Amino acid sequence: MTDLLRFSKGEGLGNDYIVVDAAELPVELTTERIRRICDRHRGVGSDGILVADLSDGIALRIWNPDGTEAEKSGNGLRIFGAWLFGRGVVQLGEWFPVRLIRDTVRMRVEERLDRGQLMIRVEMGRATFNGRDVDFTPNPGETLDYTLDLGDGLSARINTVSLSNRHCVVFVDELTRDDFEKRAPRLCTHPSFAEGTNVQLARVAGPNRLEAWIWERGAGETLASGSSSCAVAAAAVKRGFVQPGVFRVDMVGGHTEVEISPDFDVKLLGPAGMVFSGEMAVDVLG
Repeated sequence: MTDLLRFSKGEGLGNDYIVVDAAELPVELTTERIRRICDRHRGVGSDGILVADLSDGIALRIWNPDGTEAEKSGNGLRIFGAWLFGRGVVQLGEWFPVRLIRDTVRMRVEERLDRGQLMIRVEMGRATFNGRDVDFTPNPGETLDYTLDLGDGLSARINTVSLSNRHCVVFVDELTRDDFEKRAPRLCTHPSFAEGTNVQLARVAGPNRLEAWIWERGAGETLASGSSSCAVAAAAVKRGFVQPGVFRVDMVGGHTEVEISPDFDVKLLGPAGMVFSGEMAVDVLG
């Protein structure tokens, strides 16, 4: 009988992840298998894989669709929260910790929404702005409004942000498709970022409203990103464009609510829900 990979799939603002239980994995998730599962034409299709480990508390590992590991994902965490809630592991209104590879976050399912969605809050940790925290080799210190040459006459004035994962925020007066498609992928894989970086082109739309387009490390353009929305809000406060507080961050797939404290503690609030569960023949994965 063919072994089966059992999975669930969830989405948060159009950013979709596959969730699997480590205890139920029939094979090791190698780089090639991760790529095959995430392939939107030959696999299940997703922006990444969440591997749950419930053997000792609640732990999570996050894999990008190219097979690299991500340190944190705000949308992934909220989808994971919806998966845990659906399994009865966590309850409405209770805080619970989730261990990641670099740190631990606290989460809470706030309320039920329409169409099976849940509103979920995540304490994302403290934002820092040092180049060393995102492996930006030209400048280990605070990297704000730093001009980076992208080649072919292009450049970007970047702001590095770490939330235990890597971000590069570029503020623009206007978000345009041509500019985004030219600069975002170059920034994502720029050799100055030793491990690559998530990229956000962002615009300040008001004292409590920001707009962002997202190009994620290991995934490419995504409709939304929870940690990216946090990075944009933190960078906007750090640059003095807005004051600490609560912000609406609009992305292509929808919006999140991000709270930035005066000392840059970050909280994220947004919807997520499970879409379907299924089985994939292990033979397909090779």
